[in-house]
Amino acid sequence: MCKSDPSLPWVKNTYTAFFFFSFLHFFQMMSSEHLTCGWLRRLLVILLKLCLAFAGPLRPLNRTDCAAKGPASYILVFTGHWSPQAFPKQYPLFRPPAQWSKLIAVSHNRHFRLWEEGAPASAGVQNFAELGVTVELMKAAKEARKRRAVGAMYRTAGIPNGIGHSSTELLMQPRSSLLSLMVKMIPSPDWFVGVDNLNLCEGGQWKQEVTIDLQPYDAGTDSGFTFSSPNFPTSPPENITKITSQMPNHPANSFYYPRLKELPPIASIRITRQNRSPDRQAPMSNHILPNSISPQRFSATPLDCEVSLWSSWGLCLGPCSRGGVRHRTRYILLRPANAGTPCPELEEQAECVPHSCMKVQ
Repeated sequence: MCKSDPSLPWVKNTYTAFFFFSFLHFFQMMSSEHLTCGWLRRLLVILLKLCLAFAGPLRPLNRTDCAAKGPASYILVFTGHWSPQAFPKQYPLFRPPAQWSKLIAVSHNRHFRLWEEGAPASAGVQNFAELGVTVELMKAAKEARKRRAVGAMYRTAGIPNGIGHSSTELLMQPRSSLLSLMVKMIPSPDWFVGVDNLNLCEGGQWKQEVTIDLQPYDAGTDSGFTFSSPNFPTSPPENITKITSQMPNHPANSFYYPRLKELPPIASIRITRQNRSPDRQAPMSNHILPNSISPQRFSATPLDCEVSLWSSWGLCLGPCSRGGVRHRTRYILLRPANAGTPCPELEEQAECVPHSCMKVQ
């Protein structure tokens, strides 16, 4: 048997070692007095180089990028910024007023996806985005946990207002260092905010703090344009898309602000690592934070007045020979807010023309 040769520097990870020892075992079985150690070594070098060339970038067998030595404890704080100042158009004041559902968070690896922009919504995502029901989402996460694709599942309490905070503690493990979460907007057809595949581990270190501004998403399963739209299923369903100030490009859209390049953040999350040992942490908490904590402040969004089309001209109110006039009207569709463009005149009059004059009895 040949002695180990230190001139083989590519034997550096599990995959290369697997190929190397497989080839070595194979040629040992086929060795004869005609196969010298030098000839065998040169053949192994050629075969290994071919395997490495076609295999592409090498990755560890555990399929994780996190090399942290132990778990990490975090506090996750969700903050809603859904205010009538930042989002004045059709802001829901009652039946029901603007509010947030419970937050659903899952720690996982790259073999699981809670939701994904540009992909169809799963049955669990549809039920949660439309109705706030979590049964299907939790069922899918539990099935993935059996395959070791999911580490743990977390929830926070719902927030009964558009502005507010809720929090929970997270215990992240190196084998499931990714975090995904969702929160439904109430009321809405199928709109939610969330995070997809956030990695809290970078190399061999856990991140100390992460803050992300959140934008609304459309699950693609309901075709409503406004917060309080009736249920109108999208057939066939569309992919999950981000809602912007320009898309959907329709004046009836509750988020349609053509004067804005982008929407202000409607919510945000802050994830902060705790310094205490994960082994000594208190039980996981789900609660709404005190109202004394002020939400992040954003400038007010200007909302321009919107009016209907003009009505038809009415009949003249006097004989043409005496300067009779006729009128037409329009009404306000959307009142201005936050220094938006004021409403134009709602009534207009014009001099009569002969064919529209009323005859004096």
